[in-house]
Amino acid sequence: MTGLDPIADVALLCAFALVAGFLDAVVGGGGLIQIPALMILLPEAPIAALFGTNKCVSVCGTSAAIWQYTRHVEIPWRPVLPTMLTALLSGFLGAATVSLLDPDALRPVILAVLVLVLVYTLWRKDFGAIHAPRLGHHAQVVAGLAAGAVIGFYDGFLGPGTGSFLVLAFVALFGFSFLHASAVAKIVNVTTNVAAIAYFVPRGHVIPTLVVPMALANLTGGWLGAHVAIRHGSGFVRGVFLVVVGLLLARFAFDIFVGDR
Repeated sequence: MTGLDPIADVALLCAFALVAGFLDAVVGGGGLIQIPALMILLPEAPIAALFGTNKCVSVCGTSAAIWQYTRHVEIPWRPVLPTMLTALLSGFLGAATVSLLDPDALRPVILAVLVLVLVYTLWRKDFGAIHAPRLGHHAQVVAGLAAGAVIGFYDGFLGPGTGSFLVLAFVALFGFSFLHASAVAKIVNVTTNVAAIAYFVPRGHVIPTLVVPMALANLTGGWLGAHVAIRHGSGFVRGVFLVVVGLLLARFAFDIFVGDR
């Protein structure tokens, strides 16, 4: 902890976990809040333990969001299952590649992609407003395999904003509404989280005393976020998506232009 007040630190981390769970349930990007909070309030903790704790906490909020979504949104399993499969496999490949390549080399490319995504989403007011799947059965499977492979690799190799990139993929490639895309993105994301937990927990890369209180807070946030998204629909999710993309842009721009100074 920071050394000021352990109880206050845990309370703060739970508050951040609540907000992260809410944001993640709506459109992804909860890690933008939860991971920096863990790093700031636990400066002495090993980075692997912080990432392991984050995954253990996040999977609870994502699971709560899935439960909410599946009760109100029809899940198109044909593109979801192949996306889950390749995301799981390529996530491992991405993690293994970190030791061979420099992740920083990918940051300018991601920054450019985020700028294009932000401009296009602002320009196309109807983007993701209506749920109108446009691919045939075979094309859905192929697109799902491709999307899972690319985004799963990114999740293992770099990570920030994976949930938001999944939402974008299901809107842009499959013609889903933002609401439907957010629902299916949670299902894919929980798969990659479980895979990461299977790596971190057996190796002791987790802080058990924080997992339970933060997981409860994240679960509550995930339940609330999905409830609000379902109630307010794709327009609300689109607005939050734009905010998260803006946060991602700021994060990558800081890392590229300021982080190394």
